[in-house]
Order: sequence, then C-alpha cells, then structure tokens
Amino acid sequence: MTAKQAKQRFGIIGNSPLLDRAIDIALQVAPTDISVFISGESGTGKENIPKIIHQSSSRKHNSYVAINCGAIPEGTIDSELFGHEKGSFTGAVDSRKGYFEVADEGTIFLDEVAELPQSTQVRLLRVLESGEFMKVGSSRSIKTDVRVIAATNVNVQEAVKNGKFREDLYYRLNTISIFMPPLRERKEDISLLFRKFSSDFSDKYNTPSVRLDDSATEIITNYNWPGNIRQLKNFVSQISVLEKERNITATTIINSLPKQTNVSNSPVLFEDKNKSELSEREILYKVLFDMKKDLTELKKITFDLINKEGSTEIQKDVFNEINTSNLIVEDDNSIEIKETLSLANQEKNLIIKSLEKHNGKRKLAAEELGISERTLYRKIKEFDL
Repeated sequence: MTAKQAKQRFGIIGNSPLLDRAIDIALQVAPTDISVFISGESGTGKENIPKIIHQSSSRKHNSYVAINCGAIPEGTIDSELFGHEKGSFTGAVDSRKGYFEVADEGTIFLDEVAELPQSTQVRLLRVLESGEFMKVGSSRSIKTDVRVIAATNVNVQEAVKNGKFREDLYYRLNTISIFMPPLRERKEDISLLFRKFSSDFSDKYNTPSVRLDDSATEIITNYNWPGNIRQLKNFVSQISVLEKERNITATTIINSLPKQTNVSNSPVLFEDKNKSELSEREILYKVLFDMKKDLTELKKITFDLINKEGSTEIQKDVFNEINTSNLIVEDDNSIEIKETLSLANQEKNLIIKSLEKHNGKRKLAAEELGISERTLYRKIKEFDL
C-alpha cells in the first residue's frame, strides 16, 4: 500500500509533506510488531495512523480494538483493559474478558494513554515486556500476543518530568514515534479540507455547498485553528446551516470565526505588585553588596600577587588584563586601585537624599529605597548618618 492509496482508503485529505511523512512511517513500520507512539494536538487525525498500520500488517484479519483511556473511570479501567474474575469486586457477578484478551493476535490502540493511572501503567508495562497479564481478582497469568499502538495530545516528556507518567513505560511505547502535524502547519490543505467538508454536508442534507471567494480562502488559510481539523469541520457545518448565501465572503468568515487571543480565562493567583517590586529591589541591593565584596577580594589578590612575585614583567601582564585607568602604581612594592564609582558612596548618597526628602522619616525613606526599615536603620549606623 502506498501513501496515496492509504489516503484514499481511509479518507485522509491533504498533500502536506508533514502528513505524507507520518503516513510513510506508518506504512514502513506496519509489517513489524514494534510498538508505535503517536503524538500531536487534539483534532489532528491521530486515530487514522493505527488503522493504516493494522490494515497494512499481518494482523489485519484479526481484531482491532481502539480505546480512549481518558473516557474510562479510574476505578474500572483495570477491569476494562485486563478483565476480571467473578466476585473480584462488588458488582462482578460474572467473569469478563478484557480488551487485551479480546485483541489477542490483533492490534490494540490506546488513545490518550497519558491519562492512565499509575497502577494501570505498571500493568501495561508488564504486558509490553513479557506479553503476560492477570485479570483483576486472579492469580493466574494469561499470555497475549497483541500489538500496542499508543497516542496522546499532551507533552509526555513534561508528564514524565512531573511524575504523572512512568519514564520506563514511555520509552517502551516510544520505539517508533509518529508526529501528526497541526492544521496551522498544513496551510496548503486547509482549503481542500474546507471543500471536502462542505461537499459532505451538502450530500448529507441535500443542500447546495458553500464556496469561498479568494479573500475568504486567504483568511481561513492564515487562521490558527487551535482545534485543528475537528474545529474546521464544525466551522464548515456552522456556516452551511446559518448562511443563506452560498458564496462566502471575507466579511462573513471574519464574523463567524472565533477571535484569536492569547489571554487565558483561567483564574490566577493575585499577587501584590508593590510587595514583589520591593523584594526584587532588596535582591538587587544584595547583588550589589556581593559585587562590592568580590571587588575588594580581587584587589587584595592582585596586590598580594604582585608583592609576592616582585616582578615587573608580572606587573605588566596583570596591568594588561586589568583596566589601567583604575590603577595607580606608586612603586615596585605597592599598588593602589582607584575607584571612579564607589558603590558604598552611591549607597550612602541615596540614603541621605531619601532621608532629606522625607524630613528624616525612616519608614517613608525605606519604602522609597525598596528596603526594610530595619535594613535602613543598620545602614544609618554603618555610615554614621
């Protein structure tokens, strides 16, 4: 089966190189039993890839089971996947086969695999490594020969980092990785998909199909489509129902499309900006004081080095590395470093000006300087103000 044949068979629309690449990888990996991990945003058509793999493999005459892991409640997912024995829990009036037993010698597609609870991830890892599992409430291992294809729309590496997804399971599933590109990266396919969905709607409801003029086509091509193909299909259905005119203009598209915004409607934690700014100022003061200390130590090291060596050549080398405009050499055994801008003097002047401005009121001066009143009091004593 070629990529073109796969598109025709499974109704995949598009000529994007990224889409063709994903289909090519699926066809190449199909004859093997290697685990495949499909990533991509929601609505990009990830469910088509496992169908292509299954129908192009030697397992095509056996069962193909697709499961949305995010749609199964956490309390029953082990029973759904691996089955259970009679009486294993309340309501288990009979034994039941799980999906892994039903799909023996076939293919199982785990969509939204990142939604699996940790305990189920451990069971899944054992199936992948040994081909064995145990039903809920049973102590007997069951052998299964099933190919596992997984997919998710979340950042799995971030989930692994946050401890929500097992790292060993991720690497076991991710033997071959296939990325389904979002619609915004397939701009050349947007107008094709629009015409396809418009035609499908027209055939289903026996109505004239909607058509776009050039300016309207340009707008939908440059739109972001955060919901990808699913959003585009719903949009076509919307304007096919609501618009009386079958020739759609740019104005109609602009009025119908959701406004693109980067503003989140999620609640955020309120933070006192003034408090945050004061904290940052205190940090800056600390950095400046540390720099002053480091500079003093550097002066001392330089002075000791020159005194210890007592060599004119070493002095020259040191002076070449240090800006000599800040150095005054008095003789062979002494060196004075001139500071053109003293941090201590600047700090002292700032405190004096602030106190004068607020008529000696320490609280107001401390607020203006962005330091605590206690720190200001210590500085006043230090500078003998």
